[in-house]
Amino acid sequence: MVNSINSPFRYAGGKFYARKLILAHIPQHVHYIEPFAGGASIFFAKAKVGFNHLNDIDEELMNVYFMIRDNPEGLISFLRKRSEDESRIPERLTLDTNCGDPLPAKKELHKFFKNIFEPINDLERAGRWFYLNRTSYSGIMNFQNMYWGYGDRFSMQPKNWAQNIRRTSKKLQNVILTSDDFETIIDNSPDDSLLFIDPPYYNADQDKFYNYPFTREDHLRLQGCLRRNSNRLLLFLTYDNETDIREMYSWMEEIHDREWNYCIQRTDDQKFKTDRKGERYKGKELFILNYHSDYIELNNQVQLRLLA
Repeated sequence: MVNSINSPFRYAGGKFYARKLILAHIPQHVHYIEPFAGGASIFFAKAKVGFNHLNDIDEELMNVYFMIRDNPEGLISFLRKRSEDESRIPERLTLDTNCGDPLPAKKELHKFFKNIFEPINDLERAGRWFYLNRTSYSGIMNFQNMYWGYGDRFSMQPKNWAQNIRRTSKKLQNVILTSDDFETIIDNSPDDSLLFIDPPYYNADQDKFYNYPFTREDHLRLQGCLRRNSNRLLLFLTYDNETDIREMYSWMEEIHDREWNYCIQRTDDQKFKTDRKGERYKGKELFILNYHSDYIELNNQVQLRLLA
């Protein structure tokens, strides 16, 4: 059984560095749902349960999840160098590799996939997205803010992509994958499900990271949807540490201030033409629960040990 693994993606606003803090607040459950899956770091960090559902409105992202789950070898094949006719990748961009080797992480290839390559099927869409995600600064997939951001010392190297895809595929087996509006997912969640809800940022900067706008009206719509379902679902919500959010969710059982350390490595050589040492930052968010976390037993330590 596949237990704790890392997300296959780099994802702006992802919860990779907060996994231990989040898992410590998760109660026992048999149904698990993420309405805003993104990189799904928490799903991949925790043990699977009987019912698992990942949803995100971003159809391009979910298409990659589908391909990793259902056609991992096809995706791996796309990310390997083949003949020019088969891959439609100009030979001049990949002369330093042998046929069958992984496509190299190169600025020229990043530019090619971003601006020139036109996928003709879902597999090629997924391959293009995966390559750009793994080689873009902080995994930002918003076209206007998608820049080259790979460095061998700090990024997953292409030689490891195949292993990453295969182990992710194993964990995604029998997982429900959808691309619906969050209200549809929440309103139709089975009773007693645990929902881990990590919506887009509330502050204005969120538009820089995501391809789908999430307006103040959407944040209010989310609050209303959660409130009307709160009596039948377990809700764990992470949000910006903002006064508006505290007021919006004052009806929830618990609101915790949480901080964690994380690093950003600037590997896109836009400023210094070289890799920079990682800069340390503090993640500061709210953990908002509609249940009491003080009753969560020590069995969570089992999950936490998986991340040690």
